[in-house]
Formats: sequence, C-alpha cells, structure tokens
Amino acid sequence: MNRFSIRLIAEMGLTLALGVVLHMTVLYHMPQGGSITLGSLVPIFLISIRKGYKVGMITGAIFGLLIYFIEPFFVHPIQLILDYPLAFSLLGLSGLFPNIPALGIAIGALGRLLSHIISGVIYFASYAPKGMNPWVYSITYNVTYVVPDAILALVITLLILPRLSKR
Repeated sequence: MNRFSIRLIAEMGLTLALGVVLHMTVLYHMPQGGSITLGSLVPIFLISIRKGYKVGMITGAIFGLLIYFIEPFFVHPIQLILDYPLAFSLLGLSGLFPNIPALGIAIGALGRLLSHIISGVIYFASYAPKGMNPWVYSITYNVTYVVPDAILALVITLLILPRLSKR
C-alpha cells in the first residue's frame, strides 16, 4: 500500500478513538503498569484483519503512542519503544491470517507479550523479588494482564467479525 485513502485514514482514526475509549475502561490495573481493559485491542484486531497487517501495525503503533500520551511513563527511550509503539504495532500481525482470525490474533498478542517481556527483563528487573530470575518475573507479570486482555479481545472480535463481513 503506497498511499492511504481518505477513507482508510478516517477508519484508522475511528479505530484509534474507539481503542482509546475502551482502554480507559479498565477492568483490572496492575501495580507497576499494564491493565485488562474492556476490549481495547478489538479495534486494532478488526482493522488488521479487514485491511491487512501493514495497516494494522501502523494503527497499532499510533495506538501505543496515544496510550503513552494518556499515561506517560518511561525509564529509557528503548523501553518506551518496546512498551508502547512496538508492543501495540505487533498486534497488527493479526492481519497476517485474515481467514483464520483466531490464529492471527494469537500471533499478534504473542508479539505484544514478547515485547513487554523483553522490556521487563531489561528495564524492570529491579521489581523482581530478591533471588527471582528477571525472566521468570517479567514473564509472570506480563502474562498476568496481557493474556486475559488478549483472550477477552479475541472473544469479542470473533463475535463482531462475522457481522462486519456481511457489510
């Protein structure tokens, strides 16, 4: 895709707006950051599946930056990239398998999870209890909120997607 049409830019904008509103509807907030939301990932998954992974990754990266601007926290520029634009852009990988959306969503969510885990190991190891391996701590911490958030978004997306396909 060399150029974005006005219609696509508008759809991306609506996707971002809906995602941000849903992101603010927090079901559970983790103590050192991260949360389970009321389907804030659904708009990213939907645009990725419907418009392709490139559009999904760009939309996801912008979504990550918007989340950062709403809840700014960073300890290092690389951590900022890992936890915000990169992590959320990887959700766009869900568009790699538009005919098998559950697989694409799982891959996108796994990409986000890995980005957060790497950030946790590098920049948040000091939060780990004394003697605990930073990898174990980061995996445990991030799985606690990323997986439930992704599962909720998967279920909602799979319920909505057939209704959108008819249009």
